[in-house]
Amino acid sequence: MTNLSATSKGWRRKSGRGMQIRKARTADIPAIARLVNSRAEVGDVLPRSLDELYECVRDFFVASDGGAVLGCSSLKVMGEDLAEVRSLVVAPEAQGTGLGRGLVEACVEEAGQLGIRRVFALTAKPVFFERLGFERVARSAFPQKIWKDCFSCRFFESCPEVAVQRMAKDNAGETAEYLQESNATRTE
Repeated sequence: MTNLSATSKGWRRKSGRGMQIRKARTADIPAIARLVNSRAEVGDVLPRSLDELYECVRDFFVASDGGAVLGCSSLKVMGEDLAEVRSLVVAPEAQGTGLGRGLVEACVEEAGQLGIRRVFALTAKPVFFERLGFERVARSAFPQKIWKDCFSCRFFESCPEVAVQRMAKDNAGETAEYLQESNATRTE
């Protein structure tokens, strides 16, 4: 469990009470569904059913304050060396506090712990991710994602999302280098 406190640079880990970013529990799923589906209505993320959320509860992190879930994100493993940050949502009353940053960092940190070096997201807000060290790349850099999710998406023909990626730190804490294929698909 990660406890956080507000600072000028966003949420920082701390000990004691207050806001925390932690792995989700099944009891969090209704709140996650409300958060995600409220943002899906305006096109920020894709909708998720309760059944789907229960099936992937282990993928999720939540930001909570006294039991209230104020944000969520998930890390979906897509392959041996690739994972996606998905369903990143922060409640309106908690936006601008650094919770989004904390949720993304939790995903990237977990990817490193799993030995996954490339973390990506498809997002309508690439500037947010760029502030966190992600770089824009061609969507074609993630054929696993396209074949698994994008072809069945209603927005496939006119997808507004931009692909971004960042290298996670490996278990030894050293920054991983871009894979050769990744360099070839980076966009300017």
